[in-house]
Order: sequence, then structure tokens, then C-alpha cells
Amino acid sequence: MDSTVRAEIVLVDDEDMVITSVRAFLEMETEHNVHGFTNPNDAIAHLETHPVDVVVSDYLMPQMNGIQLLARSKALQPEAARVLLTGHADKQSAIVAINQVGLYQYLEKPWDNNQLLLVVQSAIERTQLFRSLQTKIAELEAAHGNMADIRAKLIKAFL
Repeated sequence: MDSTVRAEIVLVDDEDMVITSVRAFLEMETEHNVHGFTNPNDAIAHLETHPVDVVVSDYLMPQMNGIQLLARSKALQPEAARVLLTGHADKQSAIVAINQVGLYQYLEKPWDNNQLLLVVQSAIERTQLFRSLQTKIAELEAAHGNMADIRAKLIKAFL
């Protein structure tokens, strides 16, 4: 991970206490920017204008559930890792989310902070590696295009 760039994390939960405690923990343990939202629509508005590395969402929320939020997140920023926080009874929903929204990981409530930190760190690394790979592929495609142009000019010059 590039140490000069701070990872961006979006955290969505309808309980303000969860947002406050997770944000405080992550900010104490890491250098990441953590943006917390108790309203999923506010989180979506943020995702429309700000690139993020990881979206962590609670499953049960009144305006929309976590799977719906993560589906919107995937549509807006497909490369960002998606993590679902779920109660034990919602485990089946997490399995559905894995298939529907390309869920990176799910954590059961109550979560272990060390496990949360590990999941967030590995999710950031995955996102940043994916973005780096996309950049390298674009560079290779551009180089290939340049080589094809040079080849065409050489053939034209000698014919």
C-alpha cells in the first residue's frame, strides 16, 4: 500500500453508536479516512462523488438493507471492496450477498475488533492491488497500440 495515500472507508449503520465506536477504533489503529453514515442514502451520495477503497455496511437498516446498499456501491464503484456486518440470524443473507454484490467478506455482530481490522486492511489491499492491475493493463494496452502503429509505419515505409 502506498503510505502517502490514505485509504478511504465508508461505514454505514443506522446505529450512531456503532459508527462512532468503529470509526474511533479504525482511526486509532490506522491512518485511514473513515466516513460514517447512519443514512444509507447519504452514503450513496458520498459514493457518487468520492472514490473509496472499502464499504462496510450493516445488514438491517430501516431505509434499505445492507445488500441493497452494497449493490448500489458495486454499481458506483465496482473495484471497492464490500463488507457486510450481520447478526447471527442474518447469516443466510450474507451468503446471498456474496453472490449478489460480490461481497468481499462478512462479519457477524458482535464483531471482534482485531478481526474487523484484519478484514478492512486486507480489503484495502485487495482494492489497491486491483486498481494497480487496472493501471498496468491500461499501460500495456497503450504500449501495444503504440507498437502496432510503429509496425504499420515501418511496413508502409518499406513498401
